[in-house]
Amino acid sequence: MSADAHHITAPTEDGRGAARSMTNAMRNAGLNGDEVDYINAHGTSTPLGDVAECVAIKRAFGDRARQIAISSTKSMTGHLLGAAGGVEAVFTVLALRDQLAPPTANLFNQDPQCDLDFVPRVARDMRIRAALSNSFGFGGTNATLAFRLI
Repeated sequence: MSADAHHITAPTEDGRGAARSMTNAMRNAGLNGDEVDYINAHGTSTPLGDVAECVAIKRAFGDRARQIAISSTKSMTGHLLGAAGGVEAVFTVLALRDQLAPPTANLFNQDPQCDLDFVPRVARDMRIRAALSNSFGFGGTNATLAFRLI
C-alpha cells in the first residue's frame, strides 16, 4: 500500500504513490520487476486515472513496462466499488492459473499517453510467472497485490 494524499479524487500526475504501491508489493513478495508478466490495472477508463496509472507503471518498471501485458477487467464488470479489488484479485489469480491475460473489453481508441502493451478486446494466451493487481482509491489510497506461480 501507499498513500499520496494528493487530492480527494484526482491521482498524482507523476504516478509516485501508485508506483510506490507496486514496488512495495513486489518487494514484500520477493519479486523482481522482470518476473512480472501481467498487471490487472485499476483501469477505470478515466482520462486522469488511466494516464496516471500508465505513468506509475513506467515509473515502477522502467523500460520493462512495455513488455508487461496489461488489462482492465473493470471493462467487463464495471466498477464494483468496495468489491472491485477482491474481484480483480480473483481475475488475476485465474490469469496465472490459466496462463491467459484477460482482455480490456471495448478498447478501440487508446490514449496516446497510454502507450503500453494493453490486451484489447480478446484474451491472450501467454506465459505469466507473476502478476500484480492494482486498486487505487480516492484520497490517494493505493493498494497492489502481487501473485506468482510456485
